[in-house]
Amino acid sequence: MLKNYIKIAWRNIWKQKVFSIINILGLSVGIAFTLLIGAYVWGELQVNHQLKNADNQYIIQSKWKDPNMGFELASIAELPKALKEEYPGLVVNYYHFDGMTTNVSKGEKYFREGIQLGDSTLLKMYGFQLLHGDVNTALNDPFSVVVTQQIALKYFGKNDVVGQVLTIENFSGDKHDFTISGVLDHLPKNSVTSLNASNISNFFFNAEAAKYFKRNIDGWANPYIVDYVELKKGADPKEVESAMKTLLRKNSSEQISKNLTPYLVALKDYNMVAEGGIVKKMTSTLSCIALFILLMAIVNYVNICIGRASGRMKEMGVRKVMGGLRKQLIWQLLAESTLLVMIATILALVIYLVARPYVSDVLGKDITSLFALPAYFIPILFLFALIIGTLAGIYPALVLTALKSVDSLKGKLPSVKESVLFRKSLVAFQFAIASIVLIGAYIISQQVSLFFSNNLGYNKDYVIYTQLPRDWSPNGVKKMESIRYQLAQMSQVKSIALSFEIPDGANGGNYPIYRQGANPAQTVVTQGLITDNQYASTYNIPLKAGQFFKPVFDVADTTQVVINETQSKALGFKNADEAIGQKIMSPGSPVAFTICGVTADFHFGSMQQHIKPVTFTNVNYALAYRYFSIKLKPGDIQQSLSVLSQKWSELMPGAPFEYHFMDDALKKLYATELQLKKAAYIATILAVIIVLLGVLGLISLSIQKRTKEIGIRKVLGSSAIRITLLFLDDFLGVVLIAAAVACPLAYLIMQKWLSDYAYKINISLLPFIFSIALLTGVTAFLIILQTIKASFANPIKSLRTE
Repeated sequence: MLKNYIKIAWRNIWKQKVFSIINILGLSVGIAFTLLIGAYVWGELQVNHQLKNADNQYIIQSKWKDPNMGFELASIAELPKALKEEYPGLVVNYYHFDGMTTNVSKGEKYFREGIQLGDSTLLKMYGFQLLHGDVNTALNDPFSVVVTQQIALKYFGKNDVVGQVLTIENFSGDKHDFTISGVLDHLPKNSVTSLNASNISNFFFNAEAAKYFKRNIDGWANPYIVDYVELKKGADPKEVESAMKTLLRKNSSEQISKNLTPYLVALKDYNMVAEGGIVKKMTSTLSCIALFILLMAIVNYVNICIGRASGRMKEMGVRKVMGGLRKQLIWQLLAESTLLVMIATILALVIYLVARPYVSDVLGKDITSLFALPAYFIPILFLFALIIGTLAGIYPALVLTALKSVDSLKGKLPSVKESVLFRKSLVAFQFAIASIVLIGAYIISQQVSLFFSNNLGYNKDYVIYTQLPRDWSPNGVKKMESIRYQLAQMSQVKSIALSFEIPDGANGGNYPIYRQGANPAQTVVTQGLITDNQYASTYNIPLKAGQFFKPVFDVADTTQVVINETQSKALGFKNADEAIGQKIMSPGSPVAFTICGVTADFHFGSMQQHIKPVTFTNVNYALAYRYFSIKLKPGDIQQSLSVLSQKWSELMPGAPFEYHFMDDALKKLYATELQLKKAAYIATILAVIIVLLGVLGLISLSIQKRTKEIGIRKVLGSSAIRITLLFLDDFLGVVLIAAAVACPLAYLIMQKWLSDYAYKINISLLPFIFSIALLTGVTAFLIILQTIKASFANPIKSLRTE
């Protein structure tokens, strides 16, 4: 019997090819998009879950009384070791590391790489497997290194490279050979080796190697180290947090113990809550968008199914007269509906396979392959298809099979009228969702454009930045300044600056300051930036008063600093001029700094936060640098970069010239917003496609049902335009009602989204007018195309219909 139902269902689907194709396409697109987003969300939820003993793994985070006093991500270097030694009943293992970048070379190959200096517990604690090498000894020698597969292939072209040597530079400019002691197997995405987008490591060293790199990863006064602990099974994280507070009171300074509250975050949850829950917000937003798109596709499918069903009344009447039972007819209609959804689901899987690389690129994350998803995924998917098929077919099946045979044969619905209002409500729902998505995409695009506008307080055009080999000594700084001077003489270069930071939100650290003579307790927490005297001119940061250090460096002027307007006001100066020549100090330091300049405010970090106080310290005083920021002259940029690369190789042989434009730094800073913008564009396109497919199907059904009416109207003298307007009136009224509902909802949703930003656009009428006009225009065009053909048909043929 089931075989017969399927056979008849296939014949009906094939008979109504146009409507079947419209239904299948709309539904498959909605299912495919939902699957892709679902796989992306599932992948994000699985981060860190594959680590050994993941249920007991935690990262120590920091909550400062003033968030500007330290980093949430890092904590006190000595904490995890002290927890393991003094509270063995709570903590069974620990790992802490310092992440940085340095130059790595092998023969003629040299690159700047991300490295980790950490404990030898790394491999065993997290269950990382080695393709080659011994897990027990790989991280024992301070001059050995464990590398990833990618690095082995990059430098040697093969995986088995244990015993090979790489030359690695330290922060004094010295170079030393390191022996490869292990090659890591493929690492699942995790928050240990890849803490975040800007901290991805491919080289792993023993903690003892920190001495060679001139780094300190120990001590109770060092709050810049990333700390992890593994708790004993059954241990209460709250007890560990209490123990951390006790240790800080006992061992750290009063300034740290009073202002810092360390807390634990489960590694299983960390990916979703890190950096203010940015991944959680992204996955939630995309999940809502996917749900809306799927609902639109389902509504579209149900609407066309209901519309088509009323045209099959005579078929039901004939089947009843021939002896068909009601339950058989119900099963027949449900089989047809379910088969159509199953076909759409299979097509959705094909779309998934084809679209996955593109959507992965858009979201900046590798979406899980269809074949890598859990085994229960496919059965659940087809169970979902069965449910949708049943829900879509149950209404027309129950209504049509309940009619008397005579009524069915006459094509009448004496007891149950066709629910025109219900169908129009479904259409209005589709248009409302499409309008919200389109308006949202428009506003997101406007906000993202603001991030890259010229309202940043500095000029990023033609500015590239490149990392430098480190030699953090007076001679190292002098050498870099000499190289800077030689590069600045090139005709392709407008200006060049040596600094520790670029305007990407990542500064070297925050510290409290106060006016000399004022109460040291009344401090202002400032972002410290280390630069030379060319930084303001390279980035075109306007000066409000004074100068940006002296044009020629003098040792006597090393304690001069430049502040921004926000800091000038926070320190109590009436205006920028009043700040010049005044002295500021930091608690616990005997050095008094003299303010020599005040800059205009500029966006150093994300627009999610208000502009913070900034203090520029001279690189000759701080003796730390990371970047050259180079402003090129307009013209042939590629030619300029080529010449610059040659000069670079002459001045710094062995140091890679790996440059990026400042736009690239901003793209990293606003990576989530850019991903959301692209995802919103995709969702908008899909929403519009689904709506138009629905309109196409419904208007075709409407014309088919009213063929005889069209013929009568033509005979009575109606023109093609009047007939077209008749159909337009039916649909455009629904569109306008949907717009009236969608606009306020879209406004509230986008206001909520924009509330996360301290600096944001003002929502104008333009996104609403544009979106509604576009949807209305495209819908009207589609209706006109369909009805114009019907209105020009021969009325005699129309009257002979049925």
